[in-house]
Amino acid sequence: MSVVVHVQRASSLRSLPSNRQMSAWLAQALAPLRPEASLTVRIVDAEEGSALNAQWRGKQGPTNVLSFPVSGLEAIAPNLLGDIVLCAPVLKTEAAAQRKTIAAHCAHLLVHGALHLLGYDHLDDAEAEQMEALERQLLAEMEFPDPYAERELKP
Repeated sequence: MSVVVHVQRASSLRSLPSNRQMSAWLAQALAPLRPEASLTVRIVDAEEGSALNAQWRGKQGPTNVLSFPVSGLEAIAPNLLGDIVLCAPVLKTEAAAQRKTIAAHCAHLLVHGALHLLGYDHLDDAEAEQMEALERQLLAEMEFPDPYAERELKP
């Protein structure tokens, strides 16, 4: 089976990487962790991103990435991980503000979202350090820069 990624584009923004590229990044990132997996990536505009963020997190406005892990279906769909939702305008704005390429920021958010689907979290400092270290490693293997380097340079 390998890693199967379904990409849904519900955003009018067209400057994001191709479905094929996003699928390849997720396949490469997940291969050492879950070599048999299936997930969906949905790319949304701010309106849908805001609605999902309000409904599922109780927060106003869109956020860059949301993850919706599947649970309770292991017996009938053991490889189904869940869904990752990327908000295209937030991704684009953040990439520009952080002086990153859209591809690098997109890859980072996909890896971050996939790790959430696998049960990783960043609710406390120890969890955050573990998750960020894994993100750095996986992104480095894909030849993307450290997504947290800029943050660490600030006082």
